[in-house]
Amino acid sequence: MHQGERGESHLFHHWEVEDVFRELNSGPRGLAPEEAARRLRETGPNTLDVEDRFNPLQALLHQFTDPLIYILLVAAAFTALIQHYIDMWVILAVVIINAIIGFTQEVRAEQAIRALTVLAAPRAHVIRGGREIQVDSSQLVPGDVVTLTSGARVPADLRLFEVTRLDVNESALTGESVGVRKDVKPVREERPALGDLRNMAFMGTLVLSGRGKGVVTATGAATELGKISEQVQRVKPAPTPLQVQLGRFGRWLGYGIVAISGVAVLLGLALGRPLPEMVLTGIALAVGVIPEGLPVVVTITFAIGVKRMTARRAIIRRLPAVETLGSTTVIASDKTGTLTRNEMTVQVITVGGNTYRLTGTGFEPKGDLVDADEEPVRLKRHPALALCLRIGLLNNESRLGFDEKRGYYPQGDPTEVALMVAALKAGLDPEVQAELYPKLDEIPFESDLMYSATLHRDPEGGGNLVLVKGAPERVLQMCSAVVTGPGGEETPLEDPEQVLEQYRRMAEDGLRVLALAYRREPDTVTALQPENLESGLTLIGLQGMMDPPREEVFQAIAQAKRAGVRVIMVTGDHQVTAVAIARRLGMVGGGNVPVLTGRELDEMSDDELFQKVRYVNIFARVAPLHKLRIVQQLIRQGEVVAVTGDGVNDTPALKAAHIGVAMGKGGTDAAKETSDMIVTDDNFASIFAAVKEGRVVFDNIRKVILFLLSTGLAQIILILTALMLFIPLPLLPAQILWLNLATNGLQDVALAFEPGEKGIVERRPRKRKEPVISRLMVERLVVIGVVIGAGTLFTFVWALNQGYSIEHARTVALTTIVLFQLFNVFNVRSETESILRMPLLSNPFLFFGVVASVIAQIAIIYVPALQFVFRTVPLNVFDWTVAITVAVTVLVAVEAEKALRRVVIAKRAEALAKRR
Repeated sequence: MHQGERGESHLFHHWEVEDVFRELNSGPRGLAPEEAARRLRETGPNTLDVEDRFNPLQALLHQFTDPLIYILLVAAAFTALIQHYIDMWVILAVVIINAIIGFTQEVRAEQAIRALTVLAAPRAHVIRGGREIQVDSSQLVPGDVVTLTSGARVPADLRLFEVTRLDVNESALTGESVGVRKDVKPVREERPALGDLRNMAFMGTLVLSGRGKGVVTATGAATELGKISEQVQRVKPAPTPLQVQLGRFGRWLGYGIVAISGVAVLLGLALGRPLPEMVLTGIALAVGVIPEGLPVVVTITFAIGVKRMTARRAIIRRLPAVETLGSTTVIASDKTGTLTRNEMTVQVITVGGNTYRLTGTGFEPKGDLVDADEEPVRLKRHPALALCLRIGLLNNESRLGFDEKRGYYPQGDPTEVALMVAALKAGLDPEVQAELYPKLDEIPFESDLMYSATLHRDPEGGGNLVLVKGAPERVLQMCSAVVTGPGGEETPLEDPEQVLEQYRRMAEDGLRVLALAYRREPDTVTALQPENLESGLTLIGLQGMMDPPREEVFQAIAQAKRAGVRVIMVTGDHQVTAVAIARRLGMVGGGNVPVLTGRELDEMSDDELFQKVRYVNIFARVAPLHKLRIVQQLIRQGEVVAVTGDGVNDTPALKAAHIGVAMGKGGTDAAKETSDMIVTDDNFASIFAAVKEGRVVFDNIRKVILFLLSTGLAQIILILTALMLFIPLPLLPAQILWLNLATNGLQDVALAFEPGEKGIVERRPRKRKEPVISRLMVERLVVIGVVIGAGTLFTFVWALNQGYSIEHARTVALTTIVLFQLFNVFNVRSETESILRMPLLSNPFLFFGVVASVIAQIAIIYVPALQFVFRTVPLNVFDWTVAITVAVTVLVAVEAEKALRRVVIAKRAEALAKRR
């Protein structure tokens, strides 16, 4: 008895049914109850239970391993040493809040594996000892015989040995939108794709119609669904680009702070300053430079992005995913249900040499039937076309359902429902037609027949009608005549190749084509026999259908190209269909399109695939593990990868990618729980709205970093210069803390609410290894730091030369550096735009934050209790005038630098244009 390895499980499709039973020591009467109990003890329950490796304590402690958190803990220790306990608790509160948020997100992410158990059927109909009984699906063992009926979920992997019109929806596992008609014949093909194993039924898939019996070949973790679950456990989520960059930034910042504080202390001691004063100064300088507000501002910025995205129908499950979207370079998208509607739709009908088109998409019977000139068609004038549509409607076992919540939905085979919707659009009512043409007999579709047939009373001709639909190449073999005119005129079928060529052209456009034929019979014929249908039919026409692209996806793909984002299709569907959809969407051009299939991927090493993913944009007939390999090789290429999907087959890739995007309406619970973002309206275009917000988030984080570091650099320049000039320290430790926590803390949070700048979507994605502080930021940081440091030192020295007390001079210096930062916050709103071109109130939070900071600064200068805490004295009007005049210079300096940069960029663009 075999179970467990993929290769062994896949051998069963290759064997005859008798060999399968022999291998599993079973038979059509099933296992004896005693033998089933013994095997259950041996193989274990048929569940997807996951080993509980999640340790809550370990997950909580992990939240404190971030370099920026280390810096915050050091800052808390420093503030405790200088007995500023309020500041210490503020910093610790930031650490605790971040830990709680991170821990919560990690707990939710671990639920992804458990979500796969939702797809396990709770009960199963099994034959044991020749009797059919119901058992819990967890009690199934290899060798059990299971019966399947319409609407049932397959409880384990089965090798089918008896089927009657058995159609199974495998879209959640393979990505194919069309139900798969099952049979019992061995599949001799080497390395077949999962979707080609028509004699197998897989755990978690859904029976659309028909019935069947199968013997269990694998249970639990050994099933195809179980292997996906196991793969999800093994896959480690890729760290987001911002997480990597902030980690590196935090480490270097920590090293720099320790070094600069140490240099300041040693320099002061070398210049004869008292040891206690210098230790206190070093601690205060370190705390002043540490951007302790950065982690919480990053979290707030993410949260604001989440709120904005929610308004655009995108729910973020992991906060860093907000920024990752903005830096995405490749989106690997499933086709079915993501790029397409997952609703088969008849689009083209050919009858009597004429081509007709049906408008509208999906299962909603809303649309028009038009001719080649786009003129509406009335069936009364086109009896042949009416008969073609009637055949699709009457030779049909499915139904079109409707409810307020789901809208229109298929009950049965989506292909048959598409034929029904086409007839409804043309004005044929199913109930009326069924009453006019009562059914007498039928031959169900079987894979060896390749057609289905029904026999009906003919109210017009007085006899009976045989209606046939099936694969064009098979139906043509059964036809001796063909309709050649709209009135139903017939001629002998002398050139079948002409019809086949038309069929091939439709198939190349990605259409699934069915041929429809009929034959008139006397009313004495009341039963159908397949051998009597091998000839004498009249071909009425062809109906071509497809799972159509979502209308909004066309614009989304175009936006992606402008944004420098590459979109690739990774689907379980056939190559021809995938290429046709990709061409319609503008993902690929004409001519030969490079495509890789699952079979080719099986024969390809990771290094070979690594080279192919550089340029291949379509991957067809792929299995779940293929999709995972594709994502892993794209990441290895240095791409920032987002994966969209809605099925169980997508979950390993969703977890492995930098960001996984699941569909909210049509997505499985497994996909949603594994994803980083859920698109609630299943609208691919919503992803690109999220891309914009992701770029806004990263921009705003950079603005916050530039703002906070400019203050820190200015303080370093100010303190070190004062030490070297043998003048008193311009700021006391308490004043540095005030500047850092109270004043800057309002503006950095307000910057998180900045709206996006013009043209943000058209930018190229930032490089994955691009540091969080760009070269432009470094250059501007130096300009701002020097201006603020020098300007503050200037006002301090000026105040001393005026004969002011040291407390008065320090109050002037503190007020100057506060005003510098209030002006500077408007500088950092854009890297290139002048503040004169940016509306002042486009970010009202920033405006009111500045007002609040001015009020707070006035309070510590003029309120006696605060004067005592911060060692300040009241300033006169002239002091304020000097401080404001000096502080404005930071606006002048940065505006001049921006203008110079714009001139240089314009000249470079002009020179480049001339060379072209």
